[in-house]
Amino acid sequence: MPQIYLTRAAAAALLAIICAALATGVTATGRGRWLAPLGGGLLVLVALFGLLPELGQAMGWLPALGLGAIGYGLLALLDRWDVPVCPSCSHGESYLTALIAAVAVHALVDGWSMVAVSIAAPGPVSVAISTAVILHKVPEGLALGALVRPSSRTRNAAIALCVLAELPTVIGGALGLWAIPAGWVNYPLALAAGTFVFLGTHALFAPRRS
Repeated sequence: MPQIYLTRAAAAALLAIICAALATGVTATGRGRWLAPLGGGLLVLVALFGLLPELGQAMGWLPALGLGAIGYGLLALLDRWDVPVCPSCSHGESYLTALIAAVAVHALVDGWSMVAVSIAAPGPVSVAISTAVILHKVPEGLALGALVRPSSRTRNAAIALCVLAELPTVIGGALGLWAIPAGWVNYPLALAAGTFVFLGTHALFAPRRS
């Protein structure tokens, strides 16, 4: 039975990768300029209405919002120092590293929570948690593909980076087979939420630099 839960984590990762690949395809045609701002908006929505409310309940609103602000502020500081972390301002490796790392942390906890909660509370609760994680992988994957493609030399390279970011969902699921997520995982996840807001809002509003 636990292997079924791991299969769900793998399905969630696969769905996110498929959505990311579709987004990179639309962007690559040159007719998907709207997709990067849309991806940025989806990334902000995932953070504000998915991650932060969940973290607020788990660890308290003050720590969740405080760490989110720190994550946002760190990238804002790097951007002020002209380190390329803004997708709509530059297409540098530093930006990709920040985005892939943030999504990977989020994906790891997604898979971990999905499997661990399903084992602890099988039945309707398990189905509800798994369904929620799988459904939110659609906007997450679209946002990821749309933001990674303009910063990658080729579409294949962009897809490979999206796979790298989403595979931790399966790794997290494997961890969930034998370990309940500890409270400390909320802290890097809150930092990741702040980076999601920074990267997403800049994809929406920041002017491009030459």
